[in-house]
Amino acid sequence: MLEIKNLSAKVVDSNINILNKLSLNIKEGEVHAIMGPNGTGKSTLSKVIMGHYSYEVTSGDILLDKESIKSLDTSERAKKGLFLCMQDPTVIEGVSNSEFIRTALNERSLEKVNLYTFIKEIEKSMEEVSLDNSMLHRSLNSGFSGGEKKKNEILQLKCLKPKYIILDEIDSGLDVDSLKVVCKNINNYLKDNKEASVLIITHYPRILEYIKPDYVHILSEGTIKDTGDMSLAKKIEKDGYGGYNE
Repeated sequence: MLEIKNLSAKVVDSNINILNKLSLNIKEGEVHAIMGPNGTGKSTLSKVIMGHYSYEVTSGDILLDKESIKSLDTSERAKKGLFLCMQDPTVIEGVSNSEFIRTALNERSLEKVNLYTFIKEIEKSMEEVSLDNSMLHRSLNSGFSGGEKKKNEILQLKCLKPKYIILDEIDSGLDVDSLKVVCKNINNYLKDNKEASVLIITHYPRILEYIKPDYVHILSEGTIKDTGDMSLAKKIEKDGYGGYNE
């Protein structure tokens, strides 16, 4: 279980909380979606869960399997099975895609990954996410299109096999074909890893037509204002967020 308890957080050196006593429980195998307008704290939530250095938790807690991770750094949280598909993936010049993923795998497993096995598995995953094998040898995300960056995030997910997955606006910048590829791979991953859970952060319900959520939450003013099923997302698509900003 990923449990967020009365979480408040702010940007470091700021006096204003962006998240305000937010609580959320995500059990094994569940898919949750958080929707909301710009500036309500959706991406902040994803970064606070991952322990981003720019944010400070002012109260509350974050627990994985009933263990607090609030004091852990980002790498330690990742080793425990947390994974964030970023809205704008980082470019790292001079570090190849394959080196990055293999290093991350070595850190997760605490032992060196067999090179032959790694190459076979990653080439298969590259084909599944519709990325050319030549991209393995390019610097991480350097010169990648928006769609290629997002597919590359899913490639990392498939290789690292996390238990807790956060998708921060994974649908932004994707055309219809790329969105279908990304969502198909996520759904296949969940089918093969039934204990894995997902938190989808999005503005629009389009991605929820492909990855079906068990719960939809509306985030406004840094806290969850409403919870429902897919019908809530459709209501937002029709009526907008106006009623949650009053």
